[in-house]
Amino acid sequence: MTRLKLFLIAFLGVSLLVQAQTDDGVLRMNEFRVPKMRKIIQIPDVGTYQVLKCDFHMHTVFSDGHVWPTVRVQEAWLEGLDVMAITDHVEYAPYKNDVKVNHNRPWELVKDVAKENNLVLIKGTEITRSTPPGHFNAIFIGDASGYIEDNSSPKDKEAVMKAKEQNAFIFWNHPGWKVNQIEGSYEWLDFIDELTKEGTLHGIEVINGFGMHKKALDWCVDHNLTVMGTSDIHNLVRHDYDLSDIVHRSMTLVFAKDRTPEAVREALDAGRTVAWASKFLAGKEEHVRNLFHACVELSPAFHARTSKNSAGAEVVTNYYEIRNNSDLYFELVLKSGNGTGSVTLFPRSAQVITAAGGQDKLTYEVVTAYVRSDKHLQVDISLK
Repeated sequence: MTRLKLFLIAFLGVSLLVQAQTDDGVLRMNEFRVPKMRKIIQIPDVGTYQVLKCDFHMHTVFSDGHVWPTVRVQEAWLEGLDVMAITDHVEYAPYKNDVKVNHNRPWELVKDVAKENNLVLIKGTEITRSTPPGHFNAIFIGDASGYIEDNSSPKDKEAVMKAKEQNAFIFWNHPGWKVNQIEGSYEWLDFIDELTKEGTLHGIEVINGFGMHKKALDWCVDHNLTVMGTSDIHNLVRHDYDLSDIVHRSMTLVFAKDRTPEAVREALDAGRTVAWASKFLAGKEEHVRNLFHACVELSPAFHARTSKNSAGAEVVTNYYEIRNNSDLYFELVLKSGNGTGSVTLFPRSAQVITAAGGQDKLTYEVVTAYVRSDKHLQVDISLK
């Protein structure tokens, strides 16, 4: 008998002895459990600002959501969020026969759980008016119990002003939500204009769940309002989102001085945000441009190829590596210069591009980044 066979017999005997000593009649199949593992969403700092991943619009069974508030914290932790707000409806509680109406209760249930999971929790609510004008989110609120539950149109202004009295950050939700059902609901309304001019309205959801409300981006730019992106999630996130490598819930990227509620509020008031949904970004041009350049870099030319053109003159083609150091996704189309015509930068990846020698730059249109409803970000890639 070989030494290997003797070893295997001895090992098997010891294993059976250990099993006999420890077997309590339960076969445990822990290999089938989902690993408790937080996803890290990689986005470099933009200048001196941290880029915080935030969702300021989600629901629980305390309004028309399908989950308990603690589930929202678990999801946010797993998906790599930094900041979250539960914003259950004030005026709409379809489960009130089963869940006691208490507008402060979701916050009370998760405020400590969020801290224990290193999440910044912002207290919020959704002010639900008929469309138009539609729904408004108020975050950084105080007591949620005193909000107006009368949904009649004469109470619209009074309902929003309650949030203003609490110095809340107020944004208009999904302005194009009922565009097919109610004529004129996707327009710049007199009511919205009044709120904006008096400083009551601070932002608009440009991205809500699976929809980009493109006209809302123009309104944010033209009226100096903050661009917001949210999931407005009601079900389990994994029930609604694929969550593959480049898919995640819709969210707001907030450029904050640090990872605190005070810094988040300061950034929102200053408008330093970009809305992000899967492959797409939407925001004011300054912030989208700064985000792109923080994420994308070009290496020095690593190779030069010399050839001759049809006229017999020598032509130099330089080779570069362009890198995406983030989990964002960029599709680039060449607009000016002599180089690679289109480039897809997948998350945390690199591509080789070429450019004719003697040029200072290539100009690309980033077709997955919107700075107006009909305009994509244009960037100069320096070749020096």
